[in-house]
Amino acid sequence: MSPIAIDPSPNHSNRAPAQAHAAAPVATPASSIYAPLAPAAVDPTAARRPVEPITVDSPNLKYTDEALFAKYTFHSTEVKKNGDRYTVKPVEKKFELRTGRKVPKTGLMLVGWGGNNGTTLSATIIANQNNISWSTRDGTQTPNYIGSLVRASTLRLGTDPEGKDVHVPFSDVLPMVHPNDIVVGGWDISGMPLDGAMRRAKVLDYDLQRQVAPFMAKLQPLPSIYYPQFINANQEDRADNVMKGESKQAHLEQVRKDIRDFKSANGLDQVVVLWTANTERYSEIIAGINDTKENLLQAIKDNHFEVSPSTIFAVASILENVPYINGAPQNTFVPGCIQLAEAHKSFIGGDDFKSGQTKIKSVLADFLVNAGIKPLSIASYNHLGNNDGKNLSAPAQFRSKEISKSSVVDDMVEANHLLYKPIPRTAAVKGEKQHDTEHPDHIIVIKYVPAVGDDKRALDEYHSEIMMGGRNTLNIFNECQDSLLATPLIIDLVLLAELLTRVTYRTDETAEFDSLYSVLGLLSYMLKAPLVKPGVEVINSLSRQRNALENFLRACVSLQPNSDLISFSQMD
Repeated sequence: MSPIAIDPSPNHSNRAPAQAHAAAPVATPASSIYAPLAPAAVDPTAARRPVEPITVDSPNLKYTDEALFAKYTFHSTEVKKNGDRYTVKPVEKKFELRTGRKVPKTGLMLVGWGGNNGTTLSATIIANQNNISWSTRDGTQTPNYIGSLVRASTLRLGTDPEGKDVHVPFSDVLPMVHPNDIVVGGWDISGMPLDGAMRRAKVLDYDLQRQVAPFMAKLQPLPSIYYPQFINANQEDRADNVMKGESKQAHLEQVRKDIRDFKSANGLDQVVVLWTANTERYSEIIAGINDTKENLLQAIKDNHFEVSPSTIFAVASILENVPYINGAPQNTFVPGCIQLAEAHKSFIGGDDFKSGQTKIKSVLADFLVNAGIKPLSIASYNHLGNNDGKNLSAPAQFRSKEISKSSVVDDMVEANHLLYKPIPRTAAVKGEKQHDTEHPDHIIVIKYVPAVGDDKRALDEYHSEIMMGGRNTLNIFNECQDSLLATPLIIDLVLLAELLTRVTYRTDETAEFDSLYSVLGLLSYMLKAPLVKPGVEVINSLSRQRNALENFLRACVSLQPNSDLISFSQMD
């Protein structure tokens, strides 16, 4: 089967998705009680704005037809500790960043295209491409990309001559792909066409489903990889669209072929592959099997039991030199997989979408600890009724999610040795992370409750110590539509991953420009358990993660990070 995709027109106008580039009309059945709605104004988050509306007037930024060349000085501090005393030295490092100005025609291949996230993403892009409005009990709703950092947030560019802050859309700083132009395809172990899969997901309003169904009916996932030992046994009834045979090497080659075919059939310049399928159990790290790139490739040839489907998709993407993002919590990127990405200079990013409860935790824990308040315990409870919750009802799959959720407060806690005292290292317990400081008691509970569907409930209790032995308890109840929070993250991950493929750098004017490091730590804002370069400390603080992204964009146009020093000081 050849890849079938949502495909915007080459001239970037709004049109129907394509099966072999054939448009399908929006159907309005004669028996429908709904009359077609008049076209609405395009939502600001979906609107097309001028390309590169920002011009930087600086001798450090050079514009050519092909690229932006930005000279940038990175300022940091080097600290040496001797007992209770610190010696601090300012450090400067000079870079030149090159950002390609041509925005490529970009495709997205989703592993798990027929799931809640995949169908919601496809329907959202179709609705925005065609500006389809729909009726709800609250009135008429227009399509948008609310929830996307790139499309729906702004950053402070600077101040105007009167000293007032000027904010611009995040997506306007550098040339980026518009979500309406993403060509979408992918794989799923369920062969149900996407109109049926969308109804099965029960995420979107009925009137929107009704209008996008003719488009979605033309979309059908490619067969995917199914190794039952990696996901919950209750997923077996969905597995009617799987790759034939048991050869992992053959499956690897088939995924590579699917990527090449998808790219060729749709005339794409770039493809991003993203895992939004079921959470797998953790893979055991075994010496001689998945610890080096050579061993991992041999393990695939040998059909080794511990090579997971997500790792096969990752390896295929690396070998095809297309970015691969892991949106689930399993350890897809075993050491050999990271080595392989480094060797091929391919981009990888993960792990696990950070959409609701964990995103709030990465803000609230940061606030409490930085305010000098000591969280003693954090108890997080969830229940949901979608297929993600169904799969997580098995202990092995839940453990993957528990690990990704539990690490989110680590760096914030360990940064404050006044509140959390250092502790000696003990013998390592398999599967448990070792800490250098005291930590709050931190528990996570996830329960499957079919009746609530995609409307996840999350309850959190933060129990903290305050002055003079006092206690403070914060309780938060969060009800959210899980897939409508996760889908904008997919858009952000794709848009930013594609952008980073166009950024190269050098530290010497005589040297050749080199690509960025393979592990895309800059994507941490969207991910629960950020994958970073081995040996580099993970940053979970949401504000620091966003600042890193914002300051990287500024560096690409030779702008230093924003500073509020003057605003909050007495200096004229």
